[in-house]
Amino acid sequence: MGKVWFVGAGPGDPDLITVKGRNMVSKAGAILYAGSLVSEAALRWAPLGCEIADSKDMTLEEITDWLVAKARVHELVVRLQTGDPSLYGALIEMARPLDGAGVEIGVVPGVSSAMASAAAAVESLTLPEVTQTVILTRVEGRTPMPEGESLEALARHQCTLCLFLSVGLLGKVREDLLAAGWREDAPVLVVQKASWPGEEKILRGTLGDIRERCRAEKIRSQAMIIVSPTLGARSWPSMKKSKLYDSSFTHRFRLGRKPGGSD
Repeated sequence: MGKVWFVGAGPGDPDLITVKGRNMVSKAGAILYAGSLVSEAALRWAPLGCEIADSKDMTLEEITDWLVAKARVHELVVRLQTGDPSLYGALIEMARPLDGAGVEIGVVPGVSSAMASAAAAVESLTLPEVTQTVILTRVEGRTPMPEGESLEALARHQCTLCLFLSVGLLGKVREDLLAAGWREDAPVLVVQKASWPGEEKILRGTLGDIRERCRAEKIRSQAMIIVSPTLGARSWPSMKKSKLYDSSFTHRFRLGRKPGGSD
């Protein structure tokens, strides 16, 4: 019985797969990739003769049956998923049947679209004395949210929110954030297909106008929404700086200097 590796392909750019993930692809006897979300370019490292299948029209049972069947034939099987397997990737739903079949499992993390979106827009998700907290979540749709995890409840923290799978629900995003105390002019960043060569779209707006902006740009899917008090900090007239690099701040690698003095 071979081993099945769940590999995060990253946000879209095939060069953003990790070195370990690429090595797994290059050694795989069989690869099942999420074709609706993972660029086929990520398969360019697959060896000749590798069995490759697309899971976009498969059910969960068909996916796990395929993985078990290939693990009986090949030493190394890859399930190639978008972003990071631990975020909205049905990892545990797939792992449980494999555990039941006695198939060994490994996971290779990947770059999340949340990080890729911030990078695309040259934004920081945290800033000193602005926010030090990032919440990764989604708006309730056909999949209900657990008790206490409504967007309104989470938004009351006034920290950075990275919203997955929610661009079609921007009306509710606005409604919930306003109810949580955010302002209509709060900055919002939407990035569609972050890092996808030639397909990435970066859109900036506010809670009050981002829905119409997305409609105008025909952004309906595969988009990350970031709402944060840190957005736009590059153009602020002033901001608090990290103490780590402050000349007066002492840490184990450097002795701080007194203002106006030499030590």
